[in-house]
Amino acid sequence: MKLAKIVKQCRIDKPQHFKLADHDPAERFGLSTDIEDVKPILAEGTVRMEELQQRLNADGRWSVLIVLQGMDAAGKDGVIKHVMSGVNPQGCDVHGFKAPTPEELAHDFLWRAAKVVPARGQIGIFNRSHYEEVLVVRVHPDMLRKQNLPPAATGKTIWKHRFKEIRAFEHHLARTGTVVLKFHLRISRQEQRQRFLARLDEPAKRWKFSMNDVVERRYWDDYMAAYEETIRETSTDYAPWYVVPADHKHVAWLVVSATIIEALEGLKLDYPKVAGTALEELKKAERALRAEK
Repeated sequence: MKLAKIVKQCRIDKPQHFKLADHDPAERFGLSTDIEDVKPILAEGTVRMEELQQRLNADGRWSVLIVLQGMDAAGKDGVIKHVMSGVNPQGCDVHGFKAPTPEELAHDFLWRAAKVVPARGQIGIFNRSHYEEVLVVRVHPDMLRKQNLPPAATGKTIWKHRFKEIRAFEHHLARTGTVVLKFHLRISRQEQRQRFLARLDEPAKRWKFSMNDVVERRYWDDYMAAYEETIRETSTDYAPWYVVPADHKHVAWLVVSATIIEALEGLKLDYPKVAGTALEELKKAERALRAEK
């Protein structure tokens, strides 16, 4: 199956009908189970993304925001490592969103995301994001008490209002030149268990494991319900969600890579044209350089 068709299958264009259960975490789209078979495709994507990033930076009118959300061990770090390996670090920033700091809790829930959106010509990656506020906070509503919100802001309509505020925030970004791409890395509960066990078996990876990871598995169904409603409420034409099967890591890498490349190509990026007086100045500089002994 062509990558463009796979990307289209993962994109949520009709969110009102979205059901998480319709998206198999182990789907391979006909791709090989052997990562070695897809490495050449990944390598081609790396080269293409490097070229497109240069054009993005030179063009200077657009930025790209990549949002990665998923359960623990879904492969968010792996996507960044393998998909963005060819990107110039000077043009790409990664921000991890963990538990809010006291300063962040003193502001509205979108503040910490808004202050680190990518500048024009740059790529920004949110490893988790503002969506934590309608996912983990929804599953653990006691976290709301730490946010010191007025009573009127914590009623039954809080999630409805937060979805509306997220849509407005992302619409503002899109209208002012930020391409927003949101990926839910969908992993099965069984695959997450296997990855946790693999971490425990390998000394070099044990530091990644926390007992809280096991505790959170008890809330699996609650998280799935929260993800389903979140995607249904916030997948838009200007900031779409892509539900990416992540049980096979290399499948997730290919889907994310192809999606980013497709979005960048859609911008019709090009290098600025030098003409007129500026071109004459360049020619003058060239003549001076060639005349040097």
